[in-house]
Amino acid sequence: MKLPVQVSFRNMEKSQWIEDLIREKASSLERFYGRIISCRVVVEIPHKRHHQGNPYLVRVDVSVPDKEIVVNRLTDENKEHQDMHATITDAFECVKRQVEEYGRKRRGQVKISQSAPKAKVVRIFTDEQYGFLETTDGREVYFHANSVLNSDFKNLCLGSEVAFAEEEGEEGPQASTVRMAG
Repeated sequence: MKLPVQVSFRNMEKSQWIEDLIREKASSLERFYGRIISCRVVVEIPHKRHHQGNPYLVRVDVSVPDKEIVVNRLTDENKEHQDMHATITDAFECVKRQVEEYGRKRRGQVKISQSAPKAKVVRIFTDEQYGFLETTDGREVYFHANSVLNSDFKNLCLGSEVAFAEEEGEEGPQASTVRMAG
């Protein structure tokens, strides 16, 4: 990173093990995008209470060119013992995903969403629990009742429109996932 990691503690005493964990997690971010400008982390007890069980807030603020990535995580107030390690790890996992996505966009490697191909049921054998789909380009694709999502095999009939995922089977193309359209 161009600037060192800044770790701050608010409404609580500084903890060396927390700071070491934060620095370890922050240094791993460079694997996902090498041009991180800065990383600031604040660990705090948001509302000072007089009884045990104060929740901790972890805020991670990462600067990259043209963008600030900010993540806040709060330990679970309802648990008897809050797990600071899990909260910090969760916050950095979220930051990591956002940094990784930012890096992909900067490199022009954005995933293009493709919709599942559509087909119609042209033959169905309910007793044997399989059937055949006809794709929009006229091909036939085998499917089994186990590949139909949400136990909808019983709702399929000739002409039913479906979306499907195709794979190569032992005897030709087969649908690995079939979902009722609409």
